[in-house]
Amino acid sequence: MHWYILGSIYVIIVILVCLRILYDTVSTGKTFAYLLVAILFPGFGIIIYFAVGANYRKNKIYSKKIATDSKLLKEIREKIVLESEKSWNSGEAEVRSHKKLARLLLNDNSPLSGNNEVKLLLNGENKFPEVIAALKDAKHHIHIEYYIFENDNIGNQIKDILIQKAGEGVKVRFIYDDFGSRSIRHTLVPELIAGGVEAFPFYKIFFVAFSNRTNYRNHRKIIVVDGCAGFVGGINVSDRYINQPINKKQVFWRDTHVQINGPGVFYLQYLFIADWNFSAGQHLKIIPEFFCSEKSPKGNAVVQIAASGPDSETPTIMLSLMEVIGMAQTEILITSPYFIPGETILNALNMATLSGVRVKLLVPKKSDSFIVNAAARSYYGSIMDCGAEIYLYKKGFVHAKTIVADDKLAVVGTANMDHRSFELNFEVNSVIYDDKIAAQLKAAFLDDLKDAVKIDPKAWRKRTLFKQLPEKLCRLFAPLL
Repeated sequence: MHWYILGSIYVIIVILVCLRILYDTVSTGKTFAYLLVAILFPGFGIIIYFAVGANYRKNKIYSKKIATDSKLLKEIREKIVLESEKSWNSGEAEVRSHKKLARLLLNDNSPLSGNNEVKLLLNGENKFPEVIAALKDAKHHIHIEYYIFENDNIGNQIKDILIQKAGEGVKVRFIYDDFGSRSIRHTLVPELIAGGVEAFPFYKIFFVAFSNRTNYRNHRKIIVVDGCAGFVGGINVSDRYINQPINKKQVFWRDTHVQINGPGVFYLQYLFIADWNFSAGQHLKIIPEFFCSEKSPKGNAVVQIAASGPDSETPTIMLSLMEVIGMAQTEILITSPYFIPGETILNALNMATLSGVRVKLLVPKKSDSFIVNAAARSYYGSIMDCGAEIYLYKKGFVHAKTIVADDKLAVVGTANMDHRSFELNFEVNSVIYDDKIAAQLKAAFLDDLKDAVKIDPKAWRKRTLFKQLPEKLCRLFAPLL
């Protein structure tokens, strides 16, 4: 009788949880996946759902992160809207051919800014010297925000520079993701604070094992120096991104970042300020020094920033990628370490290839997660059947998140092509309307193909059902990855 009562209570709990999933989850695929987990894994499945699946975004737990002060928003928007008008009026060819994309991002308050100098930084060995030089040159402030910041050689090198600049009177503000940068909580962070750096975790995690906060990660990598120089892309602060191996076991890490000098940094600054006000619980005053006031043009590139997260009204990054794919006329080159696109992006890619656009996708041959890799492989057949080419990078691990469209547009950022980046993580991409940067990024893509093997569609179709089974099973859980 005792077990009967307990069993009945458990059945009632499962039914209530399933009802919560049905009412709370919009996506059919996600609903099915969470129902499957809750029913098939007694007890543990329910914990998993409330830890990583419950729609806390719907309940506005992040509303305090948004810069809600009308005066603050007005001051920022007045500054950035002026830049957008200038860029619209300049009539750059790359912008004219992507007007719908530019308008989409403008509607999300992302300025269209011209006169930017953009430098493509391939891998950590090229990024970090530029970062260090910019940090050392700081005169007024350094704003730095990272998903992964590690207690290793490069992490300590940057830590020492931040402390040095703080000692010189430069205001240094540092945001770290409490999950991705958990190794520095009790090491580098106390040193930074003792050295005069203001450091705060983004959404502090108290119970790592089951905390829903681990599900909503700040995956952004942003540096803003004096409001004029900015860095954004896929490269975290870690020795693993620097390809100078101290032992033969170190994996070659292929990644991409960009350095932006000019008004394109404005929206990166806005994002940092909004994240800072949430993380630090402060109301950071907007001052002219936060936005570059240099009159002379830095370069010719037009830049927009696409950003979204659980606080966004719309999934801006996913919509912008759909627009990039949909507007392509001749060619799309995509690099993504985690390719679990979902039906929306999958259909956009298939429509592009069936319309005659050349679509080439570069992904890791071996991922750092068997489940993620298997789920990704389940999508390959569909896009290859429509004519896309897929290349498996075999030199090491490709971690870059980039797109080149029609030799005119380049996208470099933090967002992977997966559900997590589209809906759960706080992400940021740079959209660069410039044929020179697009040409450089295309050259890097073609160079990467030399270290990749192309999947033979015929051989892929002939794989045994036994080989396909793990992929089909992992795809069921794709919305949870």
